[in-house]
Amino acid sequence: MSIEQRVEDIKEDLDFFEDELQKYEYIIDLGKKLEKFDEKFQVPENLVHGCTSQVWLICEKNEDKLIFKGTSDAIIVKGLVYIILKIFSNSTIDELKEVDMDIVYELGLSEVITPNRQSGVIGMIKKIKEYALQA
Repeated sequence: MSIEQRVEDIKEDLDFFEDELQKYEYIIDLGKKLEKFDEKFQVPENLVHGCTSQVWLICEKNEDKLIFKGTSDAIIVKGLVYIILKIFSNSTIDELKEVDMDIVYELGLSEVITPNRQSGVIGMIKKIKEYALQA
């Protein structure tokens, strides 16, 4: 499945909810689905810059695809981490290098999360692209 299709699927899920509070609660619930993140990876070099909260993001290579794992110390941000991982994880290096979309805008998150949180989402995507360039 392409990154664009994954974005569309998540957008459809978010559009299901009528108001911002319901979307906010849904994002928090998504954060509860994050895989356990080993504390040994919660080190400064795995921190995402631009986030108000602490967000850690790591990358593993599986053949020609990159798998991302992450977590945060804030419950709403855990949900945003889940969304970002769902969109970008298991994509090829070339797909990740070519991604050029405003995820915050595409998903309509600007209505739900603060500008600081939006900056954090952009920071996560930037780190993912850095991983792709280094792979």
